[in-house]
Amino acid sequence: MKILFIHQNFPGQYKHLAPALAAAGHQCVALTLRVKESQTWKGVRILPYGIKRKQGAGIHPWVLDFDTKVIRAEACFHAACNLRDHGFTPDIIVGHPGWGETLFLRDVWPEARIGLYYELYHLSDTAHLGFDPEFQPRTGEAEKLRIRLKNLNNREHYKIGDLGISPTEFQAGTFPAEFREKISVIHDGIDTDHVVPNRDAALELPDGSIVTRNDEVVTFVNRNLEPYRGYHIFMRALPRLLKERPNARVLIVGGDEVSYGARPPQGRTWKQIFIDEVRGRIPTPDWNRVHFLGRIPYDRFISLLQVSRVHVYLTYPFVLSWSLFEAMSAEAAIVASDTAPLKEAIRHGENGRLVDFFDGDKLVEEVCGLMEDAEMRAELGRAARQHVVRNYDLVSSCLPRQMEWIERLAAMRAGVVGD
Repeated sequence: MKILFIHQNFPGQYKHLAPALAAAGHQCVALTLRVKESQTWKGVRILPYGIKRKQGAGIHPWVLDFDTKVIRAEACFHAACNLRDHGFTPDIIVGHPGWGETLFLRDVWPEARIGLYYELYHLSDTAHLGFDPEFQPRTGEAEKLRIRLKNLNNREHYKIGDLGISPTEFQAGTFPAEFREKISVIHDGIDTDHVVPNRDAALELPDGSIVTRNDEVVTFVNRNLEPYRGYHIFMRALPRLLKERPNARVLIVGGDEVSYGARPPQGRTWKQIFIDEVRGRIPTPDWNRVHFLGRIPYDRFISLLQVSRVHVYLTYPFVLSWSLFEAMSAEAAIVASDTAPLKEAIRHGENGRLVDFFDGDKLVEEVCGLMEDAEMRAELGRAARQHVVRNYDLVSSCLPRQMEWIERLAAMRAGVVGD
């Protein structure tokens, strides 16, 4: 078959599926904004395209999000037309619609079967929109109208996709019932043969010191350090945590940008805002035990998880990060927020500990308690890895199910809702 992948940052969620399909003999092509020149990666031909149109002035702020998606969709449409005119007609299109690129592909290839990655449907109820009272939008009651309009892109894609895939039940469950008819819940997959516990692991820090499993290491990982992933809660817990654990080293991974939610005040970063908030309550010797590592290469990231005694993961009701499952696969003892997405992965007292997202004191108590109890850490870590191997393993579970999903998609008629 000829299979076209669409992802603004390819391979993204298709980093395992696309090479597997290419290895199975399918002709795989990807359109993406990520690269500037054509290249081949693991048997997949990657073709770049660019965005020429800029967002216009005077756009109503409630539809800025959709305007951005239409601009991207137009650019992808022209790239697809060019690909079609050069003789490429895909049997299957697999795409992430989150940035809009896939909006017009049915118009280019009406007979192609289209499978979409349904990541999240934006909910405007109090449990989601009003989850964190500290960061409520200034638009007040009207904010729920803006959030509703963010689903224009999701709604348009309902008519485009033949089958859908979501990585977790929580994410699939955010979509209306009519979407659920199309969606299979299949995680992207964790390579548990690669992400393993390693008692001999070591990680060199920026100051030249080296931490191992013999050290009290607390880890916290975000793609970007921001409130959506509980960075503010974790930072506010640091003064007490550092005081109660005078030998602990705190390793924080994440960039300075914004992936989700509100942007910080002009010219500032969430990272620095919360450093400034807590720094005066942390003596310099204690602060020297806090290490901001920025974004690190994947091999160093795995070493970081392998030396972690306690890994803290916090999130709003939102998508779950790969890093959580990777930490579990490395047998880290997890302390996580008791928010809806986590209930799928963590059972309190069995394979991790859950605390109220906003309760920094309870967070410190759980971390300190696990630091004192090596047997419990080991028990939770083993159970965490077993859970990931059983439910999210790439080779034995997720990738075979993804490949079966592709086969189901190939057997459909375009435009027919899946079972």
